[in-house]
Amino acid sequence: EILYAKNGFEAVKTYRIKPDIDLILMDIKMPNMDGYEATRQIRQINNKAIIIAQTAYSEPSDREMAKEAGCSDFITKPINKTLLKELIKKHFDN
Repeated sequence: EILYAKNGFEAVKTYRIKPDIDLILMDIKMPNMDGYEATRQIRQINNKAIIIAQTAYSEPSDREMAKEAGCSDFITKPINKTLLKELIKKHFDN
């Protein structure tokens, strides 16, 4: 099952309703609430959720900000399918 959220508020609300979500692909630049804040709020609910930040920005500081917000990993857009599959495998093979 794939769930979509249009903004950070919807992402947090969706996670509150369905806290058994296996993987969150968190866009960083969203209206109303960015992905950093949405991640921080989801981390208050579950600090073990797998959250992969996705963004068009690829500066080292962007990666660091995602990590500080609580993201499990980071991928840049456009999304490389092979890299995304490797990231997912890395987090689910544990």
